[in-house]
Amino acid sequence: MTRFFGHEPMSLRRMLPGVKALVVANVAVFLLSLLAGPEFYRHFGLVPRLVLQERWVWQVFTYMFVHGGFLHLFFNLFMLWMFGMAVEGQWGTREFVKFYFICGLGVAAVALLIGPNSPIPLIGASGAIYGLLVAFAMLYPDAVVYLYFFLPVKAAHMAILCGVVEFVAMATDATPGVARFAHLAGMIIAYVYIRWWWVLRLRLKSAFQRPPFVAQERPVRRAKPQAERPIAASMEDVDRILDKILASGLESLTDAERAVMKIYSDRMQH
Repeated sequence: MTRFFGHEPMSLRRMLPGVKALVVANVAVFLLSLLAGPEFYRHFGLVPRLVLQERWVWQVFTYMFVHGGFLHLFFNLFMLWMFGMAVEGQWGTREFVKFYFICGLGVAAVALLIGPNSPIPLIGASGAIYGLLVAFAMLYPDAVVYLYFFLPVKAAHMAILCGVVEFVAMATDATPGVARFAHLAGMIIAYVYIRWWWVLRLRLKSAFQRPPFVAQERPVRRAKPQAERPIAASMEDVDRILDKILASGLESLTDAERAVMKIYSDRMQH
């Protein structure tokens, strides 16, 4: 399927359900943090020592919605809208939200592993957002993204560049106030999940499900030649084919699978 990206302004009304829910939740928590004061970050940011010693386990989830300032919130939500809309549109809301939290919870696990006694709160959705950047780059590697709003680069090149920058910044401790490891961990978790887990899931489906598109010959009576009936495009078939595309590329599709995706694409356009 070919996806076309538009230039519409950021609009809450036009957002897909998953992206919209995450934007609203992040904004609501940010406003609440302004009212609550500095203690909010200690209670709802990710403080490894409190999670492991005091069992404040909710922090591995809530830290993703806590931000340190308006610019921190704005750029995370901008990237969520920019990359999340395309990823959710391709995967669907359920898979998109699951992927987002897998990246965020994976970053939390890394933070607990490398600094179990740290009293410093980790806050922000950046780990999950960088995971979305990797997902977008793997889905649309040739899509043009404007770096710093004016420098056009391919999405795949941008993801690689961001990974290199985050690694160098972390290794040199260039910006000690920024959790560079969280950005890098989110990217690695996203790549591993898409590159290997989806392939494993596809193989498991193939092993335990009947082969799709098994044609059964039936006698047909027709008074005169007619156009052949199109293959039905159920959402289960579409999901299975999308898994196969992500795992093995477009070249792996059979003619029947291409026909199903053509029908689905036409249906979506109308």
